[in-house]
Amino acid sequence: MSLTATFLALSAILLWSFLAYFGASFRSLPPLLVVGVALCVSGLAGSLRWREWRLPWRVWAVGIGGIFGYHFLYFSAFQRAPAVEVNLINYLWPLLIVLLSPLFLSGHRLHAHHLLGALIGLAGASLILSGGRLNLDAANLPGYLLAAGAALTWACYSLLTKRLPPFSTAAVGGFCLLSGVLSLSAFALSDVALDFHTALAGNWFSLLLMGVGPMGLAFFAWDAALKRGDPRVIGSLSYLTPLLSTFNLVLLGGQKLSWVSGVAMALIVGGAVIGSLDLWKKPLPNESKMLGEGGQE
Repeated sequence: MSLTATFLALSAILLWSFLAYFGASFRSLPPLLVVGVALCVSGLAGSLRWREWRLPWRVWAVGIGGIFGYHFLYFSAFQRAPAVEVNLINYLWPLLIVLLSPLFLSGHRLHAHHLLGALIGLAGASLILSGGRLNLDAANLPGYLLAAGAALTWACYSLLTKRLPPFSTAAVGGFCLLSGVLSLSAFALSDVALDFHTALAGNWFSLLLMGVGPMGLAFFAWDAALKRGDPRVIGSLSYLTPLLSTFNLVLLGGQKLSWVSGVAMALIVGGAVIGSLDLWKKPLPNESKMLGEGGQE
């Protein structure tokens, strides 16, 4: 996998690691409202290249289905199950990207190090998200299924972008804008009563930062990375997100690290290294051609 693809993937992962920190400051706001505003900000920022949004309908379907579908399912899961379990199940998406790569993309066979790295990363993510404590309850099954659906949606979206007709990464701005409008529409149809002026007062700058970064540039970097790189490797690297997120909460949020976090970090880093061994292997000519398929910048 090229250094450019690796850099873009790590950039998206780094930006996503700030979501938990931002999310903590928006606890009093409805999630769909926060997501809707942030996605509209990223979409409007990307509208400078709106001429590149002229796309076939199936590209729009995959883009909006991935970005809006993922967030809708993810935040719906929080209403029906505890946050720890929802986050844990949601972080199946890196493993699903690895496992589903051969089904979506020709020439992407799984090797032992891909699977081993993804499983070790999953173990580390499970520890760091649950703190070593997990309590699955059958009464929360609808929430678990929604979280699993969110993970599957993001994995499928990530892989399908490599199978679509070539489209510019600038089109992600259109996906974000329409997904933001749909999120705000879903919030408006909900039964939540809210004084917008009071609720959003003092939060606009943070919402702007989140829309530009973790829910803006991160999506553009992710799309560009997948078009240039190997999804099996990117999936393994993605488990660095909860690790970096924990570091941010410690450095910026005042939280403390436990021994469980230390073990989890070692597992995540080990899994990322094992799963990304292809970074150090020169691809064969036909393999390099396959990895380069999937669209334009």
